[in-house]
Amino acid sequence: MNFALMVARLRISGRLVTSLAAASAMLFILCANPAARAASVQPLEIATKSGVRVFLVEMATTEEEKTQGLMYRKELPDGKGMLFDFSPEQQISMWMKNTYIPLDMIFIRADGRILRIAENTEPLSTKIISSGGLARGVLEVIAGTAQKYGIQPGDRVAHPLFNKR
Repeated sequence: MNFALMVARLRISGRLVTSLAAASAMLFILCANPAARAASVQPLEIATKSGVRVFLVEMATTEEEKTQGLMYRKELPDGKGMLFDFSPEQQISMWMKNTYIPLDMIFIRADGRILRIAENTEPLSTKIISSGGLARGVLEVIAGTAQKYGIQPGDRVAHPLFNKR
């Protein structure tokens, strides 16, 4: 349940319930459900041979956000994803531990070019998924996205995280 819906359900006769019990219940729901945590959401574009694809991505910039990633989520809609900031550019290793949905992991160099794509990763696996070279970021999207939109290594990603060269 999203935060706006929780607030709407707590409205009574046009007034927001501000009791300690209601506030405590909302706090418990937000903390107990990792998927409910608010994150910065930003647009990201990928220029492919067939056109530009726009995604709305949650940013994972802190160590806690990068460790949590998309763990425990039961769904990820098409056109949404999570962008991990691993500044500075480095060799990156990921896994799917506690991740219930298959993902495409798109490893992106500092200049915004896609280095590698790990397609259709195995849910709940502890198998290491490597960037295969130096990368600045990783975009995680629902499995099948790269194939569906023709996203390939060498395509350019437009987002403030990446330098334009």
